[in-house]
Amino acid sequence: MTVLVTGSSGKVGSHLVRLLRARGVAVRAGSRSPEKLTLPEGVESVKLALDEPADFPAALAGVTSVFLYCEASAIGEFVQRAEEAGVEHVVVMSADAVLRPDAAVNPIAAPHLAVEQALAASSITSTPLNCGALASNAMPWAWQLKARGTVGLPYPNSYADPVNERDVAEAALAVLTDPSLRGRSYHLTGPEALTFTQHIAAIEAAAGRSIPVTEVPPAVWRANKPDFMPGDIADALLALWAASSAPVPLTGDVEKLTGHPARPFTEWAQEYAGPFRG
Repeated sequence: MTVLVTGSSGKVGSHLVRLLRARGVAVRAGSRSPEKLTLPEGVESVKLALDEPADFPAALAGVTSVFLYCEASAIGEFVQRAEEAGVEHVVVMSADAVLRPDAAVNPIAAPHLAVEQALAASSITSTPLNCGALASNAMPWAWQLKARGTVGLPYPNSYADPVNERDVAEAALAVLTDPSLRGRSYHLTGPEALTFTQHIAAIEAAAGRSIPVTEVPPAVWRANKPDFMPGDIADALLALWAASSAPVPLTGDVEKLTGHPARPFTEWAQEYAGPFRG
């Protein structure tokens, strides 16, 4: 078996590459900039941008399974090339937003749903991992803290279910290496629902410092959103946070796939406390 890992420079992809290699699985690490990757010995790299179909044939040659990030712009071409290459199984790192009724029109969910649907309509077995809020979504708060001395939150009491990227990578390892787990979807969440202020409290404890929080009007947050964030995504996030005033549902799928309970957010906070210390 040879596994192509897309997005190998990301937290989940880089963890997964190391896990697969340690398991003795042949791995090909795909990245838009493969020359920047730091890989375990014996892992080959390949240029692969999921919005550039010209990269697909070389990246997929000889591959039996793929770990796929959701990039919908060229998913039709990717699926076609994967079928031609003889790919048997694709594990999709998707979002739990696709489980909501408005998935087809929600700008966060729609690209993930398009990828899942394209694979479901193909001859390739697919296994979506519908992830809740990634723990690393908290990292931009460190940039705010450094730039402004405070973290501005439009809905500080909104709940999320932070799931550790290591758990996502280990879940992907399980479904890539155990054929009995293939062909169904899994909803990956953290072990507890936390408000954003509870996220901040965990980071404060790990960083050993107070982190000021300022509640900002949604319109002000929208006007000061990161430049890279499209306006429709910002609007969808605000709507999601406004609607998440109660604890979000949790699942045991991380433990089902990995054999251990999902890692608490405090573990992520301990690992990534450095940028919050200033």
